[in-house]
Amino acid sequence: MIIFFSKCSASTKVTTNQQSARFLNAKVHFISTCLLKVPTDLKQASDGRLTFYPGNQTVDLPFINFMKRHGSVFLNAYTNSPICCPSRAAMWSGLFTHLTESWNNFKGLDPDYVTWMDLMQKHGYYTQKYGKLDYTSGHHSVSNRVEAWTRDVEFLLRQEGRPKVNLTGDRRHVRVMETDWQVTDKAVTWIRKEAVNLTQPFALYLGLNLPHPYPSPYAGENFGSSTFLTSPYWLEKVKYEAIKIPTWSSLSEMHPVDYYSSYTKNCTGEFTNREVRRIRAFYYAMCAETDAMLGEVISALRDTDLLKETVIMFTSDHGELAMEHRQFYKMSMYEGSSHVPLLVMGPGIKQQQQISAVVSLVDIYPTMLDLARIPALQNLSGYSLLPLLLERAEDEVSRREPRPSWVLSEFHGCNVNASTYMLRIDQWKYITYLDGVSVPPQLFDLSADPDELTNVAIKFPETVQSLDKILRSIVNYPRVSSSVQNYNKRQFISWKQSLGQNYSNVIANLRWHQDWLKEPKKYENAIDRWLSQREQIS
Repeated sequence: MIIFFSKCSASTKVTTNQQSARFLNAKVHFISTCLLKVPTDLKQASDGRLTFYPGNQTVDLPFINFMKRHGSVFLNAYTNSPICCPSRAAMWSGLFTHLTESWNNFKGLDPDYVTWMDLMQKHGYYTQKYGKLDYTSGHHSVSNRVEAWTRDVEFLLRQEGRPKVNLTGDRRHVRVMETDWQVTDKAVTWIRKEAVNLTQPFALYLGLNLPHPYPSPYAGENFGSSTFLTSPYWLEKVKYEAIKIPTWSSLSEMHPVDYYSSYTKNCTGEFTNREVRRIRAFYYAMCAETDAMLGEVISALRDTDLLKETVIMFTSDHGELAMEHRQFYKMSMYEGSSHVPLLVMGPGIKQQQQISAVVSLVDIYPTMLDLARIPALQNLSGYSLLPLLLERAEDEVSRREPRPSWVLSEFHGCNVNASTYMLRIDQWKYITYLDGVSVPPQLFDLSADPDELTNVAIKFPETVQSLDKILRSIVNYPRVSSSVQNYNKRQFISWKQSLGQNYSNVIANLRWHQDWLKEPKKYENAIDRWLSQREQIS
């Protein structure tokens, strides 16, 4: 989850437009949940559906609801890449993933890339960051990188631990994710002791891990992150009767990429309804804990009289499937994974407004520049959100051409065996893969099929053709897919060579070790065949 705060000060001297002082201090608070980080029930670190009806009936999120009453909520906000590092790279740069070339959780922005916060600092803002950043490179294992690089290899290996739940503590145990609470405490202390005394505008960022599932250390370092952890205190806030058990397609009917993802996520086995309901309940409880951290920051702003002059933006890097479509985690274009929360409140922002326009994380960059009255860059992929948010239009806000009627998301990392591209426009969600030919596309009518259970691509070939034409006008996706394949192979070869004679032992004991060690030669040979293939021509 991600939150931005923007504080303004009448005495500010940093902008060229004193009349716009009410938007001056961008106080950016990112409560980032890598998973992020929210079906029709709650899905939040990520899945924005939790922030409006009927999703918000599943768990009590009082501070999300506070923001809804006093600000605007975007009903159709999307990540530009449903995984931590690439999505954050898009948000901090304002550029689509194929432009940043942030292909996986290891490869993000160049360390010296100028972010919107860098520009705000340059223009006189006091900037502060706490918690998870992950936009140059995520804190991810070698196994995660190797799994992404070898996704074109013709083998199926479980890369994750089977998703489980873990209840800890008692009804008094509030601080389950202690690390997130500690960084929240730091942000709150900074607000109370330092921000309140500043005479210049400021931008604050807070990044959280919640509600990301936790690692499973008892199974070994390379077992994967698969534990949904909470306490009775938070679980009691979940309405079990409102939890929807998602409908699953049979394994034989699954789209080939979905099957690969479910298998690598260790979700193709049998799950009882009780298991699925508990996983979803624990996830919602983790969202409730995240909401409480948001509340700590809002309370600090209120107690210091900064709330009335602060713009707060709350969002996430991606969502959490929580067993929708027989998956957990993200890395998918289904709503649970790609649809993120986005709420904004503050001076000049319309209250109790629901915005249906499709928007995405690349819009954060130009929005922050608009808030601070910093001249917009010309090469951004995103568009300012202020024209949709303000109580009254201002000539100086967002002089760019009108925003497009579509949003783009793409994925090139692990747990998915083909580069994936999603175009969301009107009621349609169009998903295509690789070169647009090798793997069948998917088309969902979200107005008639919000759970995305029926692929109507064959039924509406003209719609597919039209949407694909729009997508190709935005990105030459066959060429991008080819570039990613070549990158993956080069990275793997370099890694393999660095290991020398230790290669066979290391690769056998990564997160896929339970499958690999049964037939190690079979999988090494599959990699050798892949390496012998010529690079794709871009």
